[in-house]
Amino acid sequence: MEALQQFLPLIVIFGIFYFILIRPQQQKQKKHKLMLDSVQKGDKVVTIGGVYGIIRDIKGDTLTLEIAKDVVINTTRNAIGTKREK
Repeated sequence: MEALQQFLPLIVIFGIFYFILIRPQQQKQKKHKLMLDSVQKGDKVVTIGGVYGIIRDIKGDTLTLEIAKDVVINTTRNAIGTKREK
């Protein structure tokens, strides 16, 4: 019983740590993964490097982005930071 009383503050601190830091981060990662899985041709996106573009082609994990008229770059799906609304 005394051992439980000694570890109780540690358990409470871990519980608080989990609900304040770990769980929200997991939910954010899950939401980002769903967004990456749902991108399709014609979507306007911003890469994690800050490059704005429109998806012109998707081949597996490689995306072709048009960043200006007749200027295209290839990037990975994981490099997409956000999807902008049309």
